[in-house]
Amino acid sequence: MGRTAHPREDMLFIVAGTLYVDPARRDAYLASCTDVIRAARSAPGCVDFAVSADLVEPGRINVYERWESDQQLLDFRGAGPDGEQAATILGAEVHKFRISGVEVP
Repeated sequence: MGRTAHPREDMLFIVAGTLYVDPARRDAYLASCTDVIRAARSAPGCVDFAVSADLVEPGRINVYERWESDQQLLDFRGAGPDGEQAATILGAEVHKFRISGVEVP
């Protein structure tokens, strides 16, 4: 199996992790993310952007983003979640990864 660079460029930035919210408010939180997801997916440099409910933990939300450059990620991110969304988040463990190559199985 050889290494194949991502077709868009040599380096990608991945943001991945989990957010924790009150299980009773998870569906509402996810619904409030719809416009952000649409905006991200149409933003320059966004390769993928997903926010989804975890199938096992009722208060867990999985976050996955892929960007062509650090600057494009920062340009989109701006100030982060709005006040109401931020207040809903009880905990978070999200990290940014720099990926220099992609292996295709």
